[in-house]
Amino acid sequence: MQEANAIGTAYLRLDELPVNDQPDMRRLFREYLDARLRVYSRLPNLIAAEQELAKVSQLQQEIWSCAVTASRSDSTQNTARLFLPALNEMIDFTTARAVALHTHLPALIFVLLVSVALLSGLLAGYAMAKRNTRSWLHMVIYALVIAATVFAVLDLDYPRSGFIPLDAADNALLKLQDSIR
Repeated sequence: MQEANAIGTAYLRLDELPVNDQPDMRRLFREYLDARLRVYSRLPNLIAAEQELAKVSQLQQEIWSCAVTASRSDSTQNTARLFLPALNEMIDFTTARAVALHTHLPALIFVLLVSVALLSGLLAGYAMAKRNTRSWLHMVIYALVIAATVFAVLDLDYPRSGFIPLDAADNALLKLQDSIR
């Protein structure tokens, strides 16, 4: 959501640019937003996503250099005061999402999760050993709960390739794309 808001704010502040620079910048913004959406559509293929991120980076450089050039010709300095900070924020969110793409839970968390599952299984088994009969219902429910918990943690750690989709940010970018066409 923050990335979509940052792009939308920077796009709205294009009005502060000199009139002759606005059409090219609007075109660059549309290309930039399309490229950002292509990054997410390529996931979970990280190689293809990295290639799209390289294109995004090129577009960022082009947008930035055009904005700096336009700000130099703006006698009111509104471009430098309003548009450049919004553009910088847009680029910052892109960087933050690129870092988040490669950030996962530490291995220690998975080791602890598996250790807790095994230890609780050991304790449950020890407690059931004292009984004359075993409750298959309790054993199956226990196994399913532990498996579902481990699966949910793994699925949330890789949100682009699982059963729990986290695509609200993509939806915000798609709505933004529709609004700037």
